Amino acid sequence: METKTYTMRVSKLVLICVLLFNTISAQENIENDHSPIVEKSYLKLPKIEVIPIKDTKTDKNYELYIKLPEGYSENKDKKYRLLYFTDAMWHVEILSASTEFMLEDVILVGISWQKDIAKDLKQQYGDHASRFTDYSFWKKANPDHPKLKFGQAKNHLTFISKEVIQYVDNNYRTDPESRTYFGYSLSGAFGAYILLTQPDTFDNYILGSPLSKGIIPYLSEISSKLEALESNNNSTLNVNVFIAYGTSEKEKAEPTAEFINLLDNKTNLGLSIQNKVIEGDHQTAFPMIAVQSVAWLANLLKDGSE
Repeated sequence: METKTYTMRVSKLVLICVLLFNTISAQENIENDHSPIVEKSYLKLPKIEVIPIKDTKTDKNYELYIKLPEGYSENKDKKYRLLYFTDAMWHVEILSASTEFMLEDVILVGISWQKDIAKDLKQQYGDHASRFTDYSFWKKANPDHPKLKFGQAKNHLTFISKEVIQYVDNNYRTDPESRTYFGYSLSGAFGAYILLTQPDTFDNYILGSPLSKGIIPYLSEISSKLEALESNNNSTLNVNVFIAYGTSEKEKAEPTAEFINLLDNKTNLGLSIQNKVIEGDHQTAFPMIAVQSVAWLANLLKDGSE
């Protein structure tokens, strides 16, 4: 017992000595450092407006990240095309930079995750917790995530189509005939859901790495339920679609082909589809997919073929 006590005392003494030495060294470094003390700040992306918006149906709070193009305030009579994107915090920087160089005359509209998310969900999943519920179109409970209420895609799409788009059109000089959606991963799957259920919400769809084998049965079921309604609709809607995934995501090839087949069987859709496989995995392919999809969109809008 005495040996144990002695060892503990020695350990405490060593620790105190180390802490004291570090404190003295730090003080000496401060005294010898004549550089001015600078208070750090955080860079805010220029020209991006952050606007709070409420989903009046669900009482959930979100934000819109809106970037107006150069010359917007001077060109009073000009109307601008729009690029909407979800997972806004993750996508705003690369889309802002890409459009700055390749697609100047477009208004960017980012839709944030739910801002007033429950504390326990935020602690467990982070600030992006709402994406798992808002973008999912399957209501099957996951035993690994019992607190998440999957299958809210229909509500979130209603919020976007009825409130977000209306707000943007009412407050900015927009061209309602030219709207594009950008989504990646789960928000790309949400874009696939929009394209299948309400394709006229947007004119162009950019879907990055959106599909997995487990998602296709849900999309197939949705498509089957819509067939009866579509058979009575003689009008044809022309839509442009960019779908891409990484070369390492070999498991994406089959579900992507199955989804494209679902779209081809929709008689009310006149489709132009660009399907690309881009070097990288789910993470590393993302930047190139974002840049290449903006280049695709720029050429599309330039040619006026949308």
